[in-house]
Amino acid sequence: MTSTLRPASTTEAVKRPGRWLALGVLVLAVLLVAVDATVLGLATPYISEDLEPTGTQLLWIGDVYSFVIAGLLVSMGSLGDRIGRKRILLVGATAFGAISVLNAYATTPEMMIVARALLGVAGATLMPATLALIRNLFHDPRERSLAVGIWGATASAGTAVGPIAGGFLLEHFWWGSVFLINLPVMAVLVLVGIRLLPESRTANPGPWDLASVVLSLVGMVGVVYAVKEAAAHGFAWDTLAAGLLGAAALWGFVRRQLRLPAPLLDMRLFRNRGFSGAVLADLLTILGLSGLVFFLSQYLQLVQGRRPFEAGLAELPAAIGAVVAGLVAGRAARRFSVRAVVSGGLAAIGLALAALTVIGQSTGYPLLGAALLVVGVGAGFSFTVTADVILSSVPKEQAGSASAVSETAYELGAALGIAVLGSIVTGVYRDFTGPAGTPAAAHESLGGAVEAAAGLPAHTAATMLDAARTAFVDGLALAAGVGAAVLLAAAVAAWFLLRGQRLESGGAEHP
Repeated sequence: MTSTLRPASTTEAVKRPGRWLALGVLVLAVLLVAVDATVLGLATPYISEDLEPTGTQLLWIGDVYSFVIAGLLVSMGSLGDRIGRKRILLVGATAFGAISVLNAYATTPEMMIVARALLGVAGATLMPATLALIRNLFHDPRERSLAVGIWGATASAGTAVGPIAGGFLLEHFWWGSVFLINLPVMAVLVLVGIRLLPESRTANPGPWDLASVVLSLVGMVGVVYAVKEAAAHGFAWDTLAAGLLGAAALWGFVRRQLRLPAPLLDMRLFRNRGFSGAVLADLLTILGLSGLVFFLSQYLQLVQGRRPFEAGLAELPAAIGAVVAGLVAGRAARRFSVRAVVSGGLAAIGLALAALTVIGQSTGYPLLGAALLVVGVGAGFSFTVTADVILSSVPKEQAGSASAVSETAYELGAALGIAVLGSIVTGVYRDFTGPAGTPAAAHESLGGAVEAAAGLPAHTAATMLDAARTAFVDGLALAAGVGAAVLLAAAVAAWFLLRGQRLESGGAEHP
């Protein structure tokens, strides 16, 4: 059945003065989150050396942020609809900056995991609020497409700024400095946002249901934790119990939303095939990409021996491709079709990941750079158009909840991707056969192997490191293959689910 999104009303078509300056403030929040996500991967080898986490703790450091943020996004998006999206954005940004300091000065793996979890609580307030405010700032469909493209392009630019700035800091300071770069961005966001951002909230939203918040958090964390543990260690009774608890909590959450007169999440949103298809495409895309992205910085530094700054520059093609594609994605979707642009973007990412299955220790940069560029272009087209579809599919008073669903798909996909694909890499790596005298710590992570090699005789260290790097690359290639299969399946699903979907048209005035 063809789904045509409703046109903007005459009232909505009125253009708010200063909306583009306000957008500049919103994209600072996006930059804040994107930079934080990318610098963690770059700093992982240094965190491993300093805090000496086990392989499991290292995965928790990587994915606990996504666990918590996935569990709280819907709740925080709904809270913003109720108390004001500007208010929750500014409070969340302030907390994000403060907790970044706690991340920077963590002294144990456990403290780092807790700090990342708290950062997830703050982060859950940011992304839904930014998209919801864009929905309320830009009522002209073509202007909104451009605004969403700028929003997505900034996120992609953050993935470039993060590694480059992080690489520079890691070469001159300690690893905690990469988290402190959040502070100046947060300060500008809050001080300027107070003056420029308009407040918006839902009229008569009803109470914020605390029971729904708890069910959402327990459900998301339980299910994702079970998937992570099962992928890493196989099924066990505690893993099964966590999964069942999470599934039961999510079932209870859905049932409760259907009964509440003012639910945290209106489940009727999912009756819109375009909305559901866009959310599913986002989830599968991030799932297929995240495991590879998490380990790519380690590959560039610990396998190929690149310095942190050089590793950051090596990842630049992905961000460039995403920025360029994001800015023209709305126009492309109107000229061709939503499903052609989204499915084509996902297929391009899948083929690029498939090319990385031949990766080796000495793979030249032309292959890596070309693959990253294609990944960026595909992601820029896909994510920008799906975000536009999601925002356009709902009334503006539900923008916070819809944005939260979109961001939940991202974060849930990231958590599952790191859990499943990351566990594939870790599982293959742990089975490597080193020479006699190889320390147990070397089997926990590649960073642990590099650290352990410093205390071994030269010949033993070289042999062990070669075996460890070979195993790590084998795991990375296998994860790339699985990611490619997921992305190609997502392309097929998007082709059918987004059939007949169109972006709104309107007489836009570009800035």
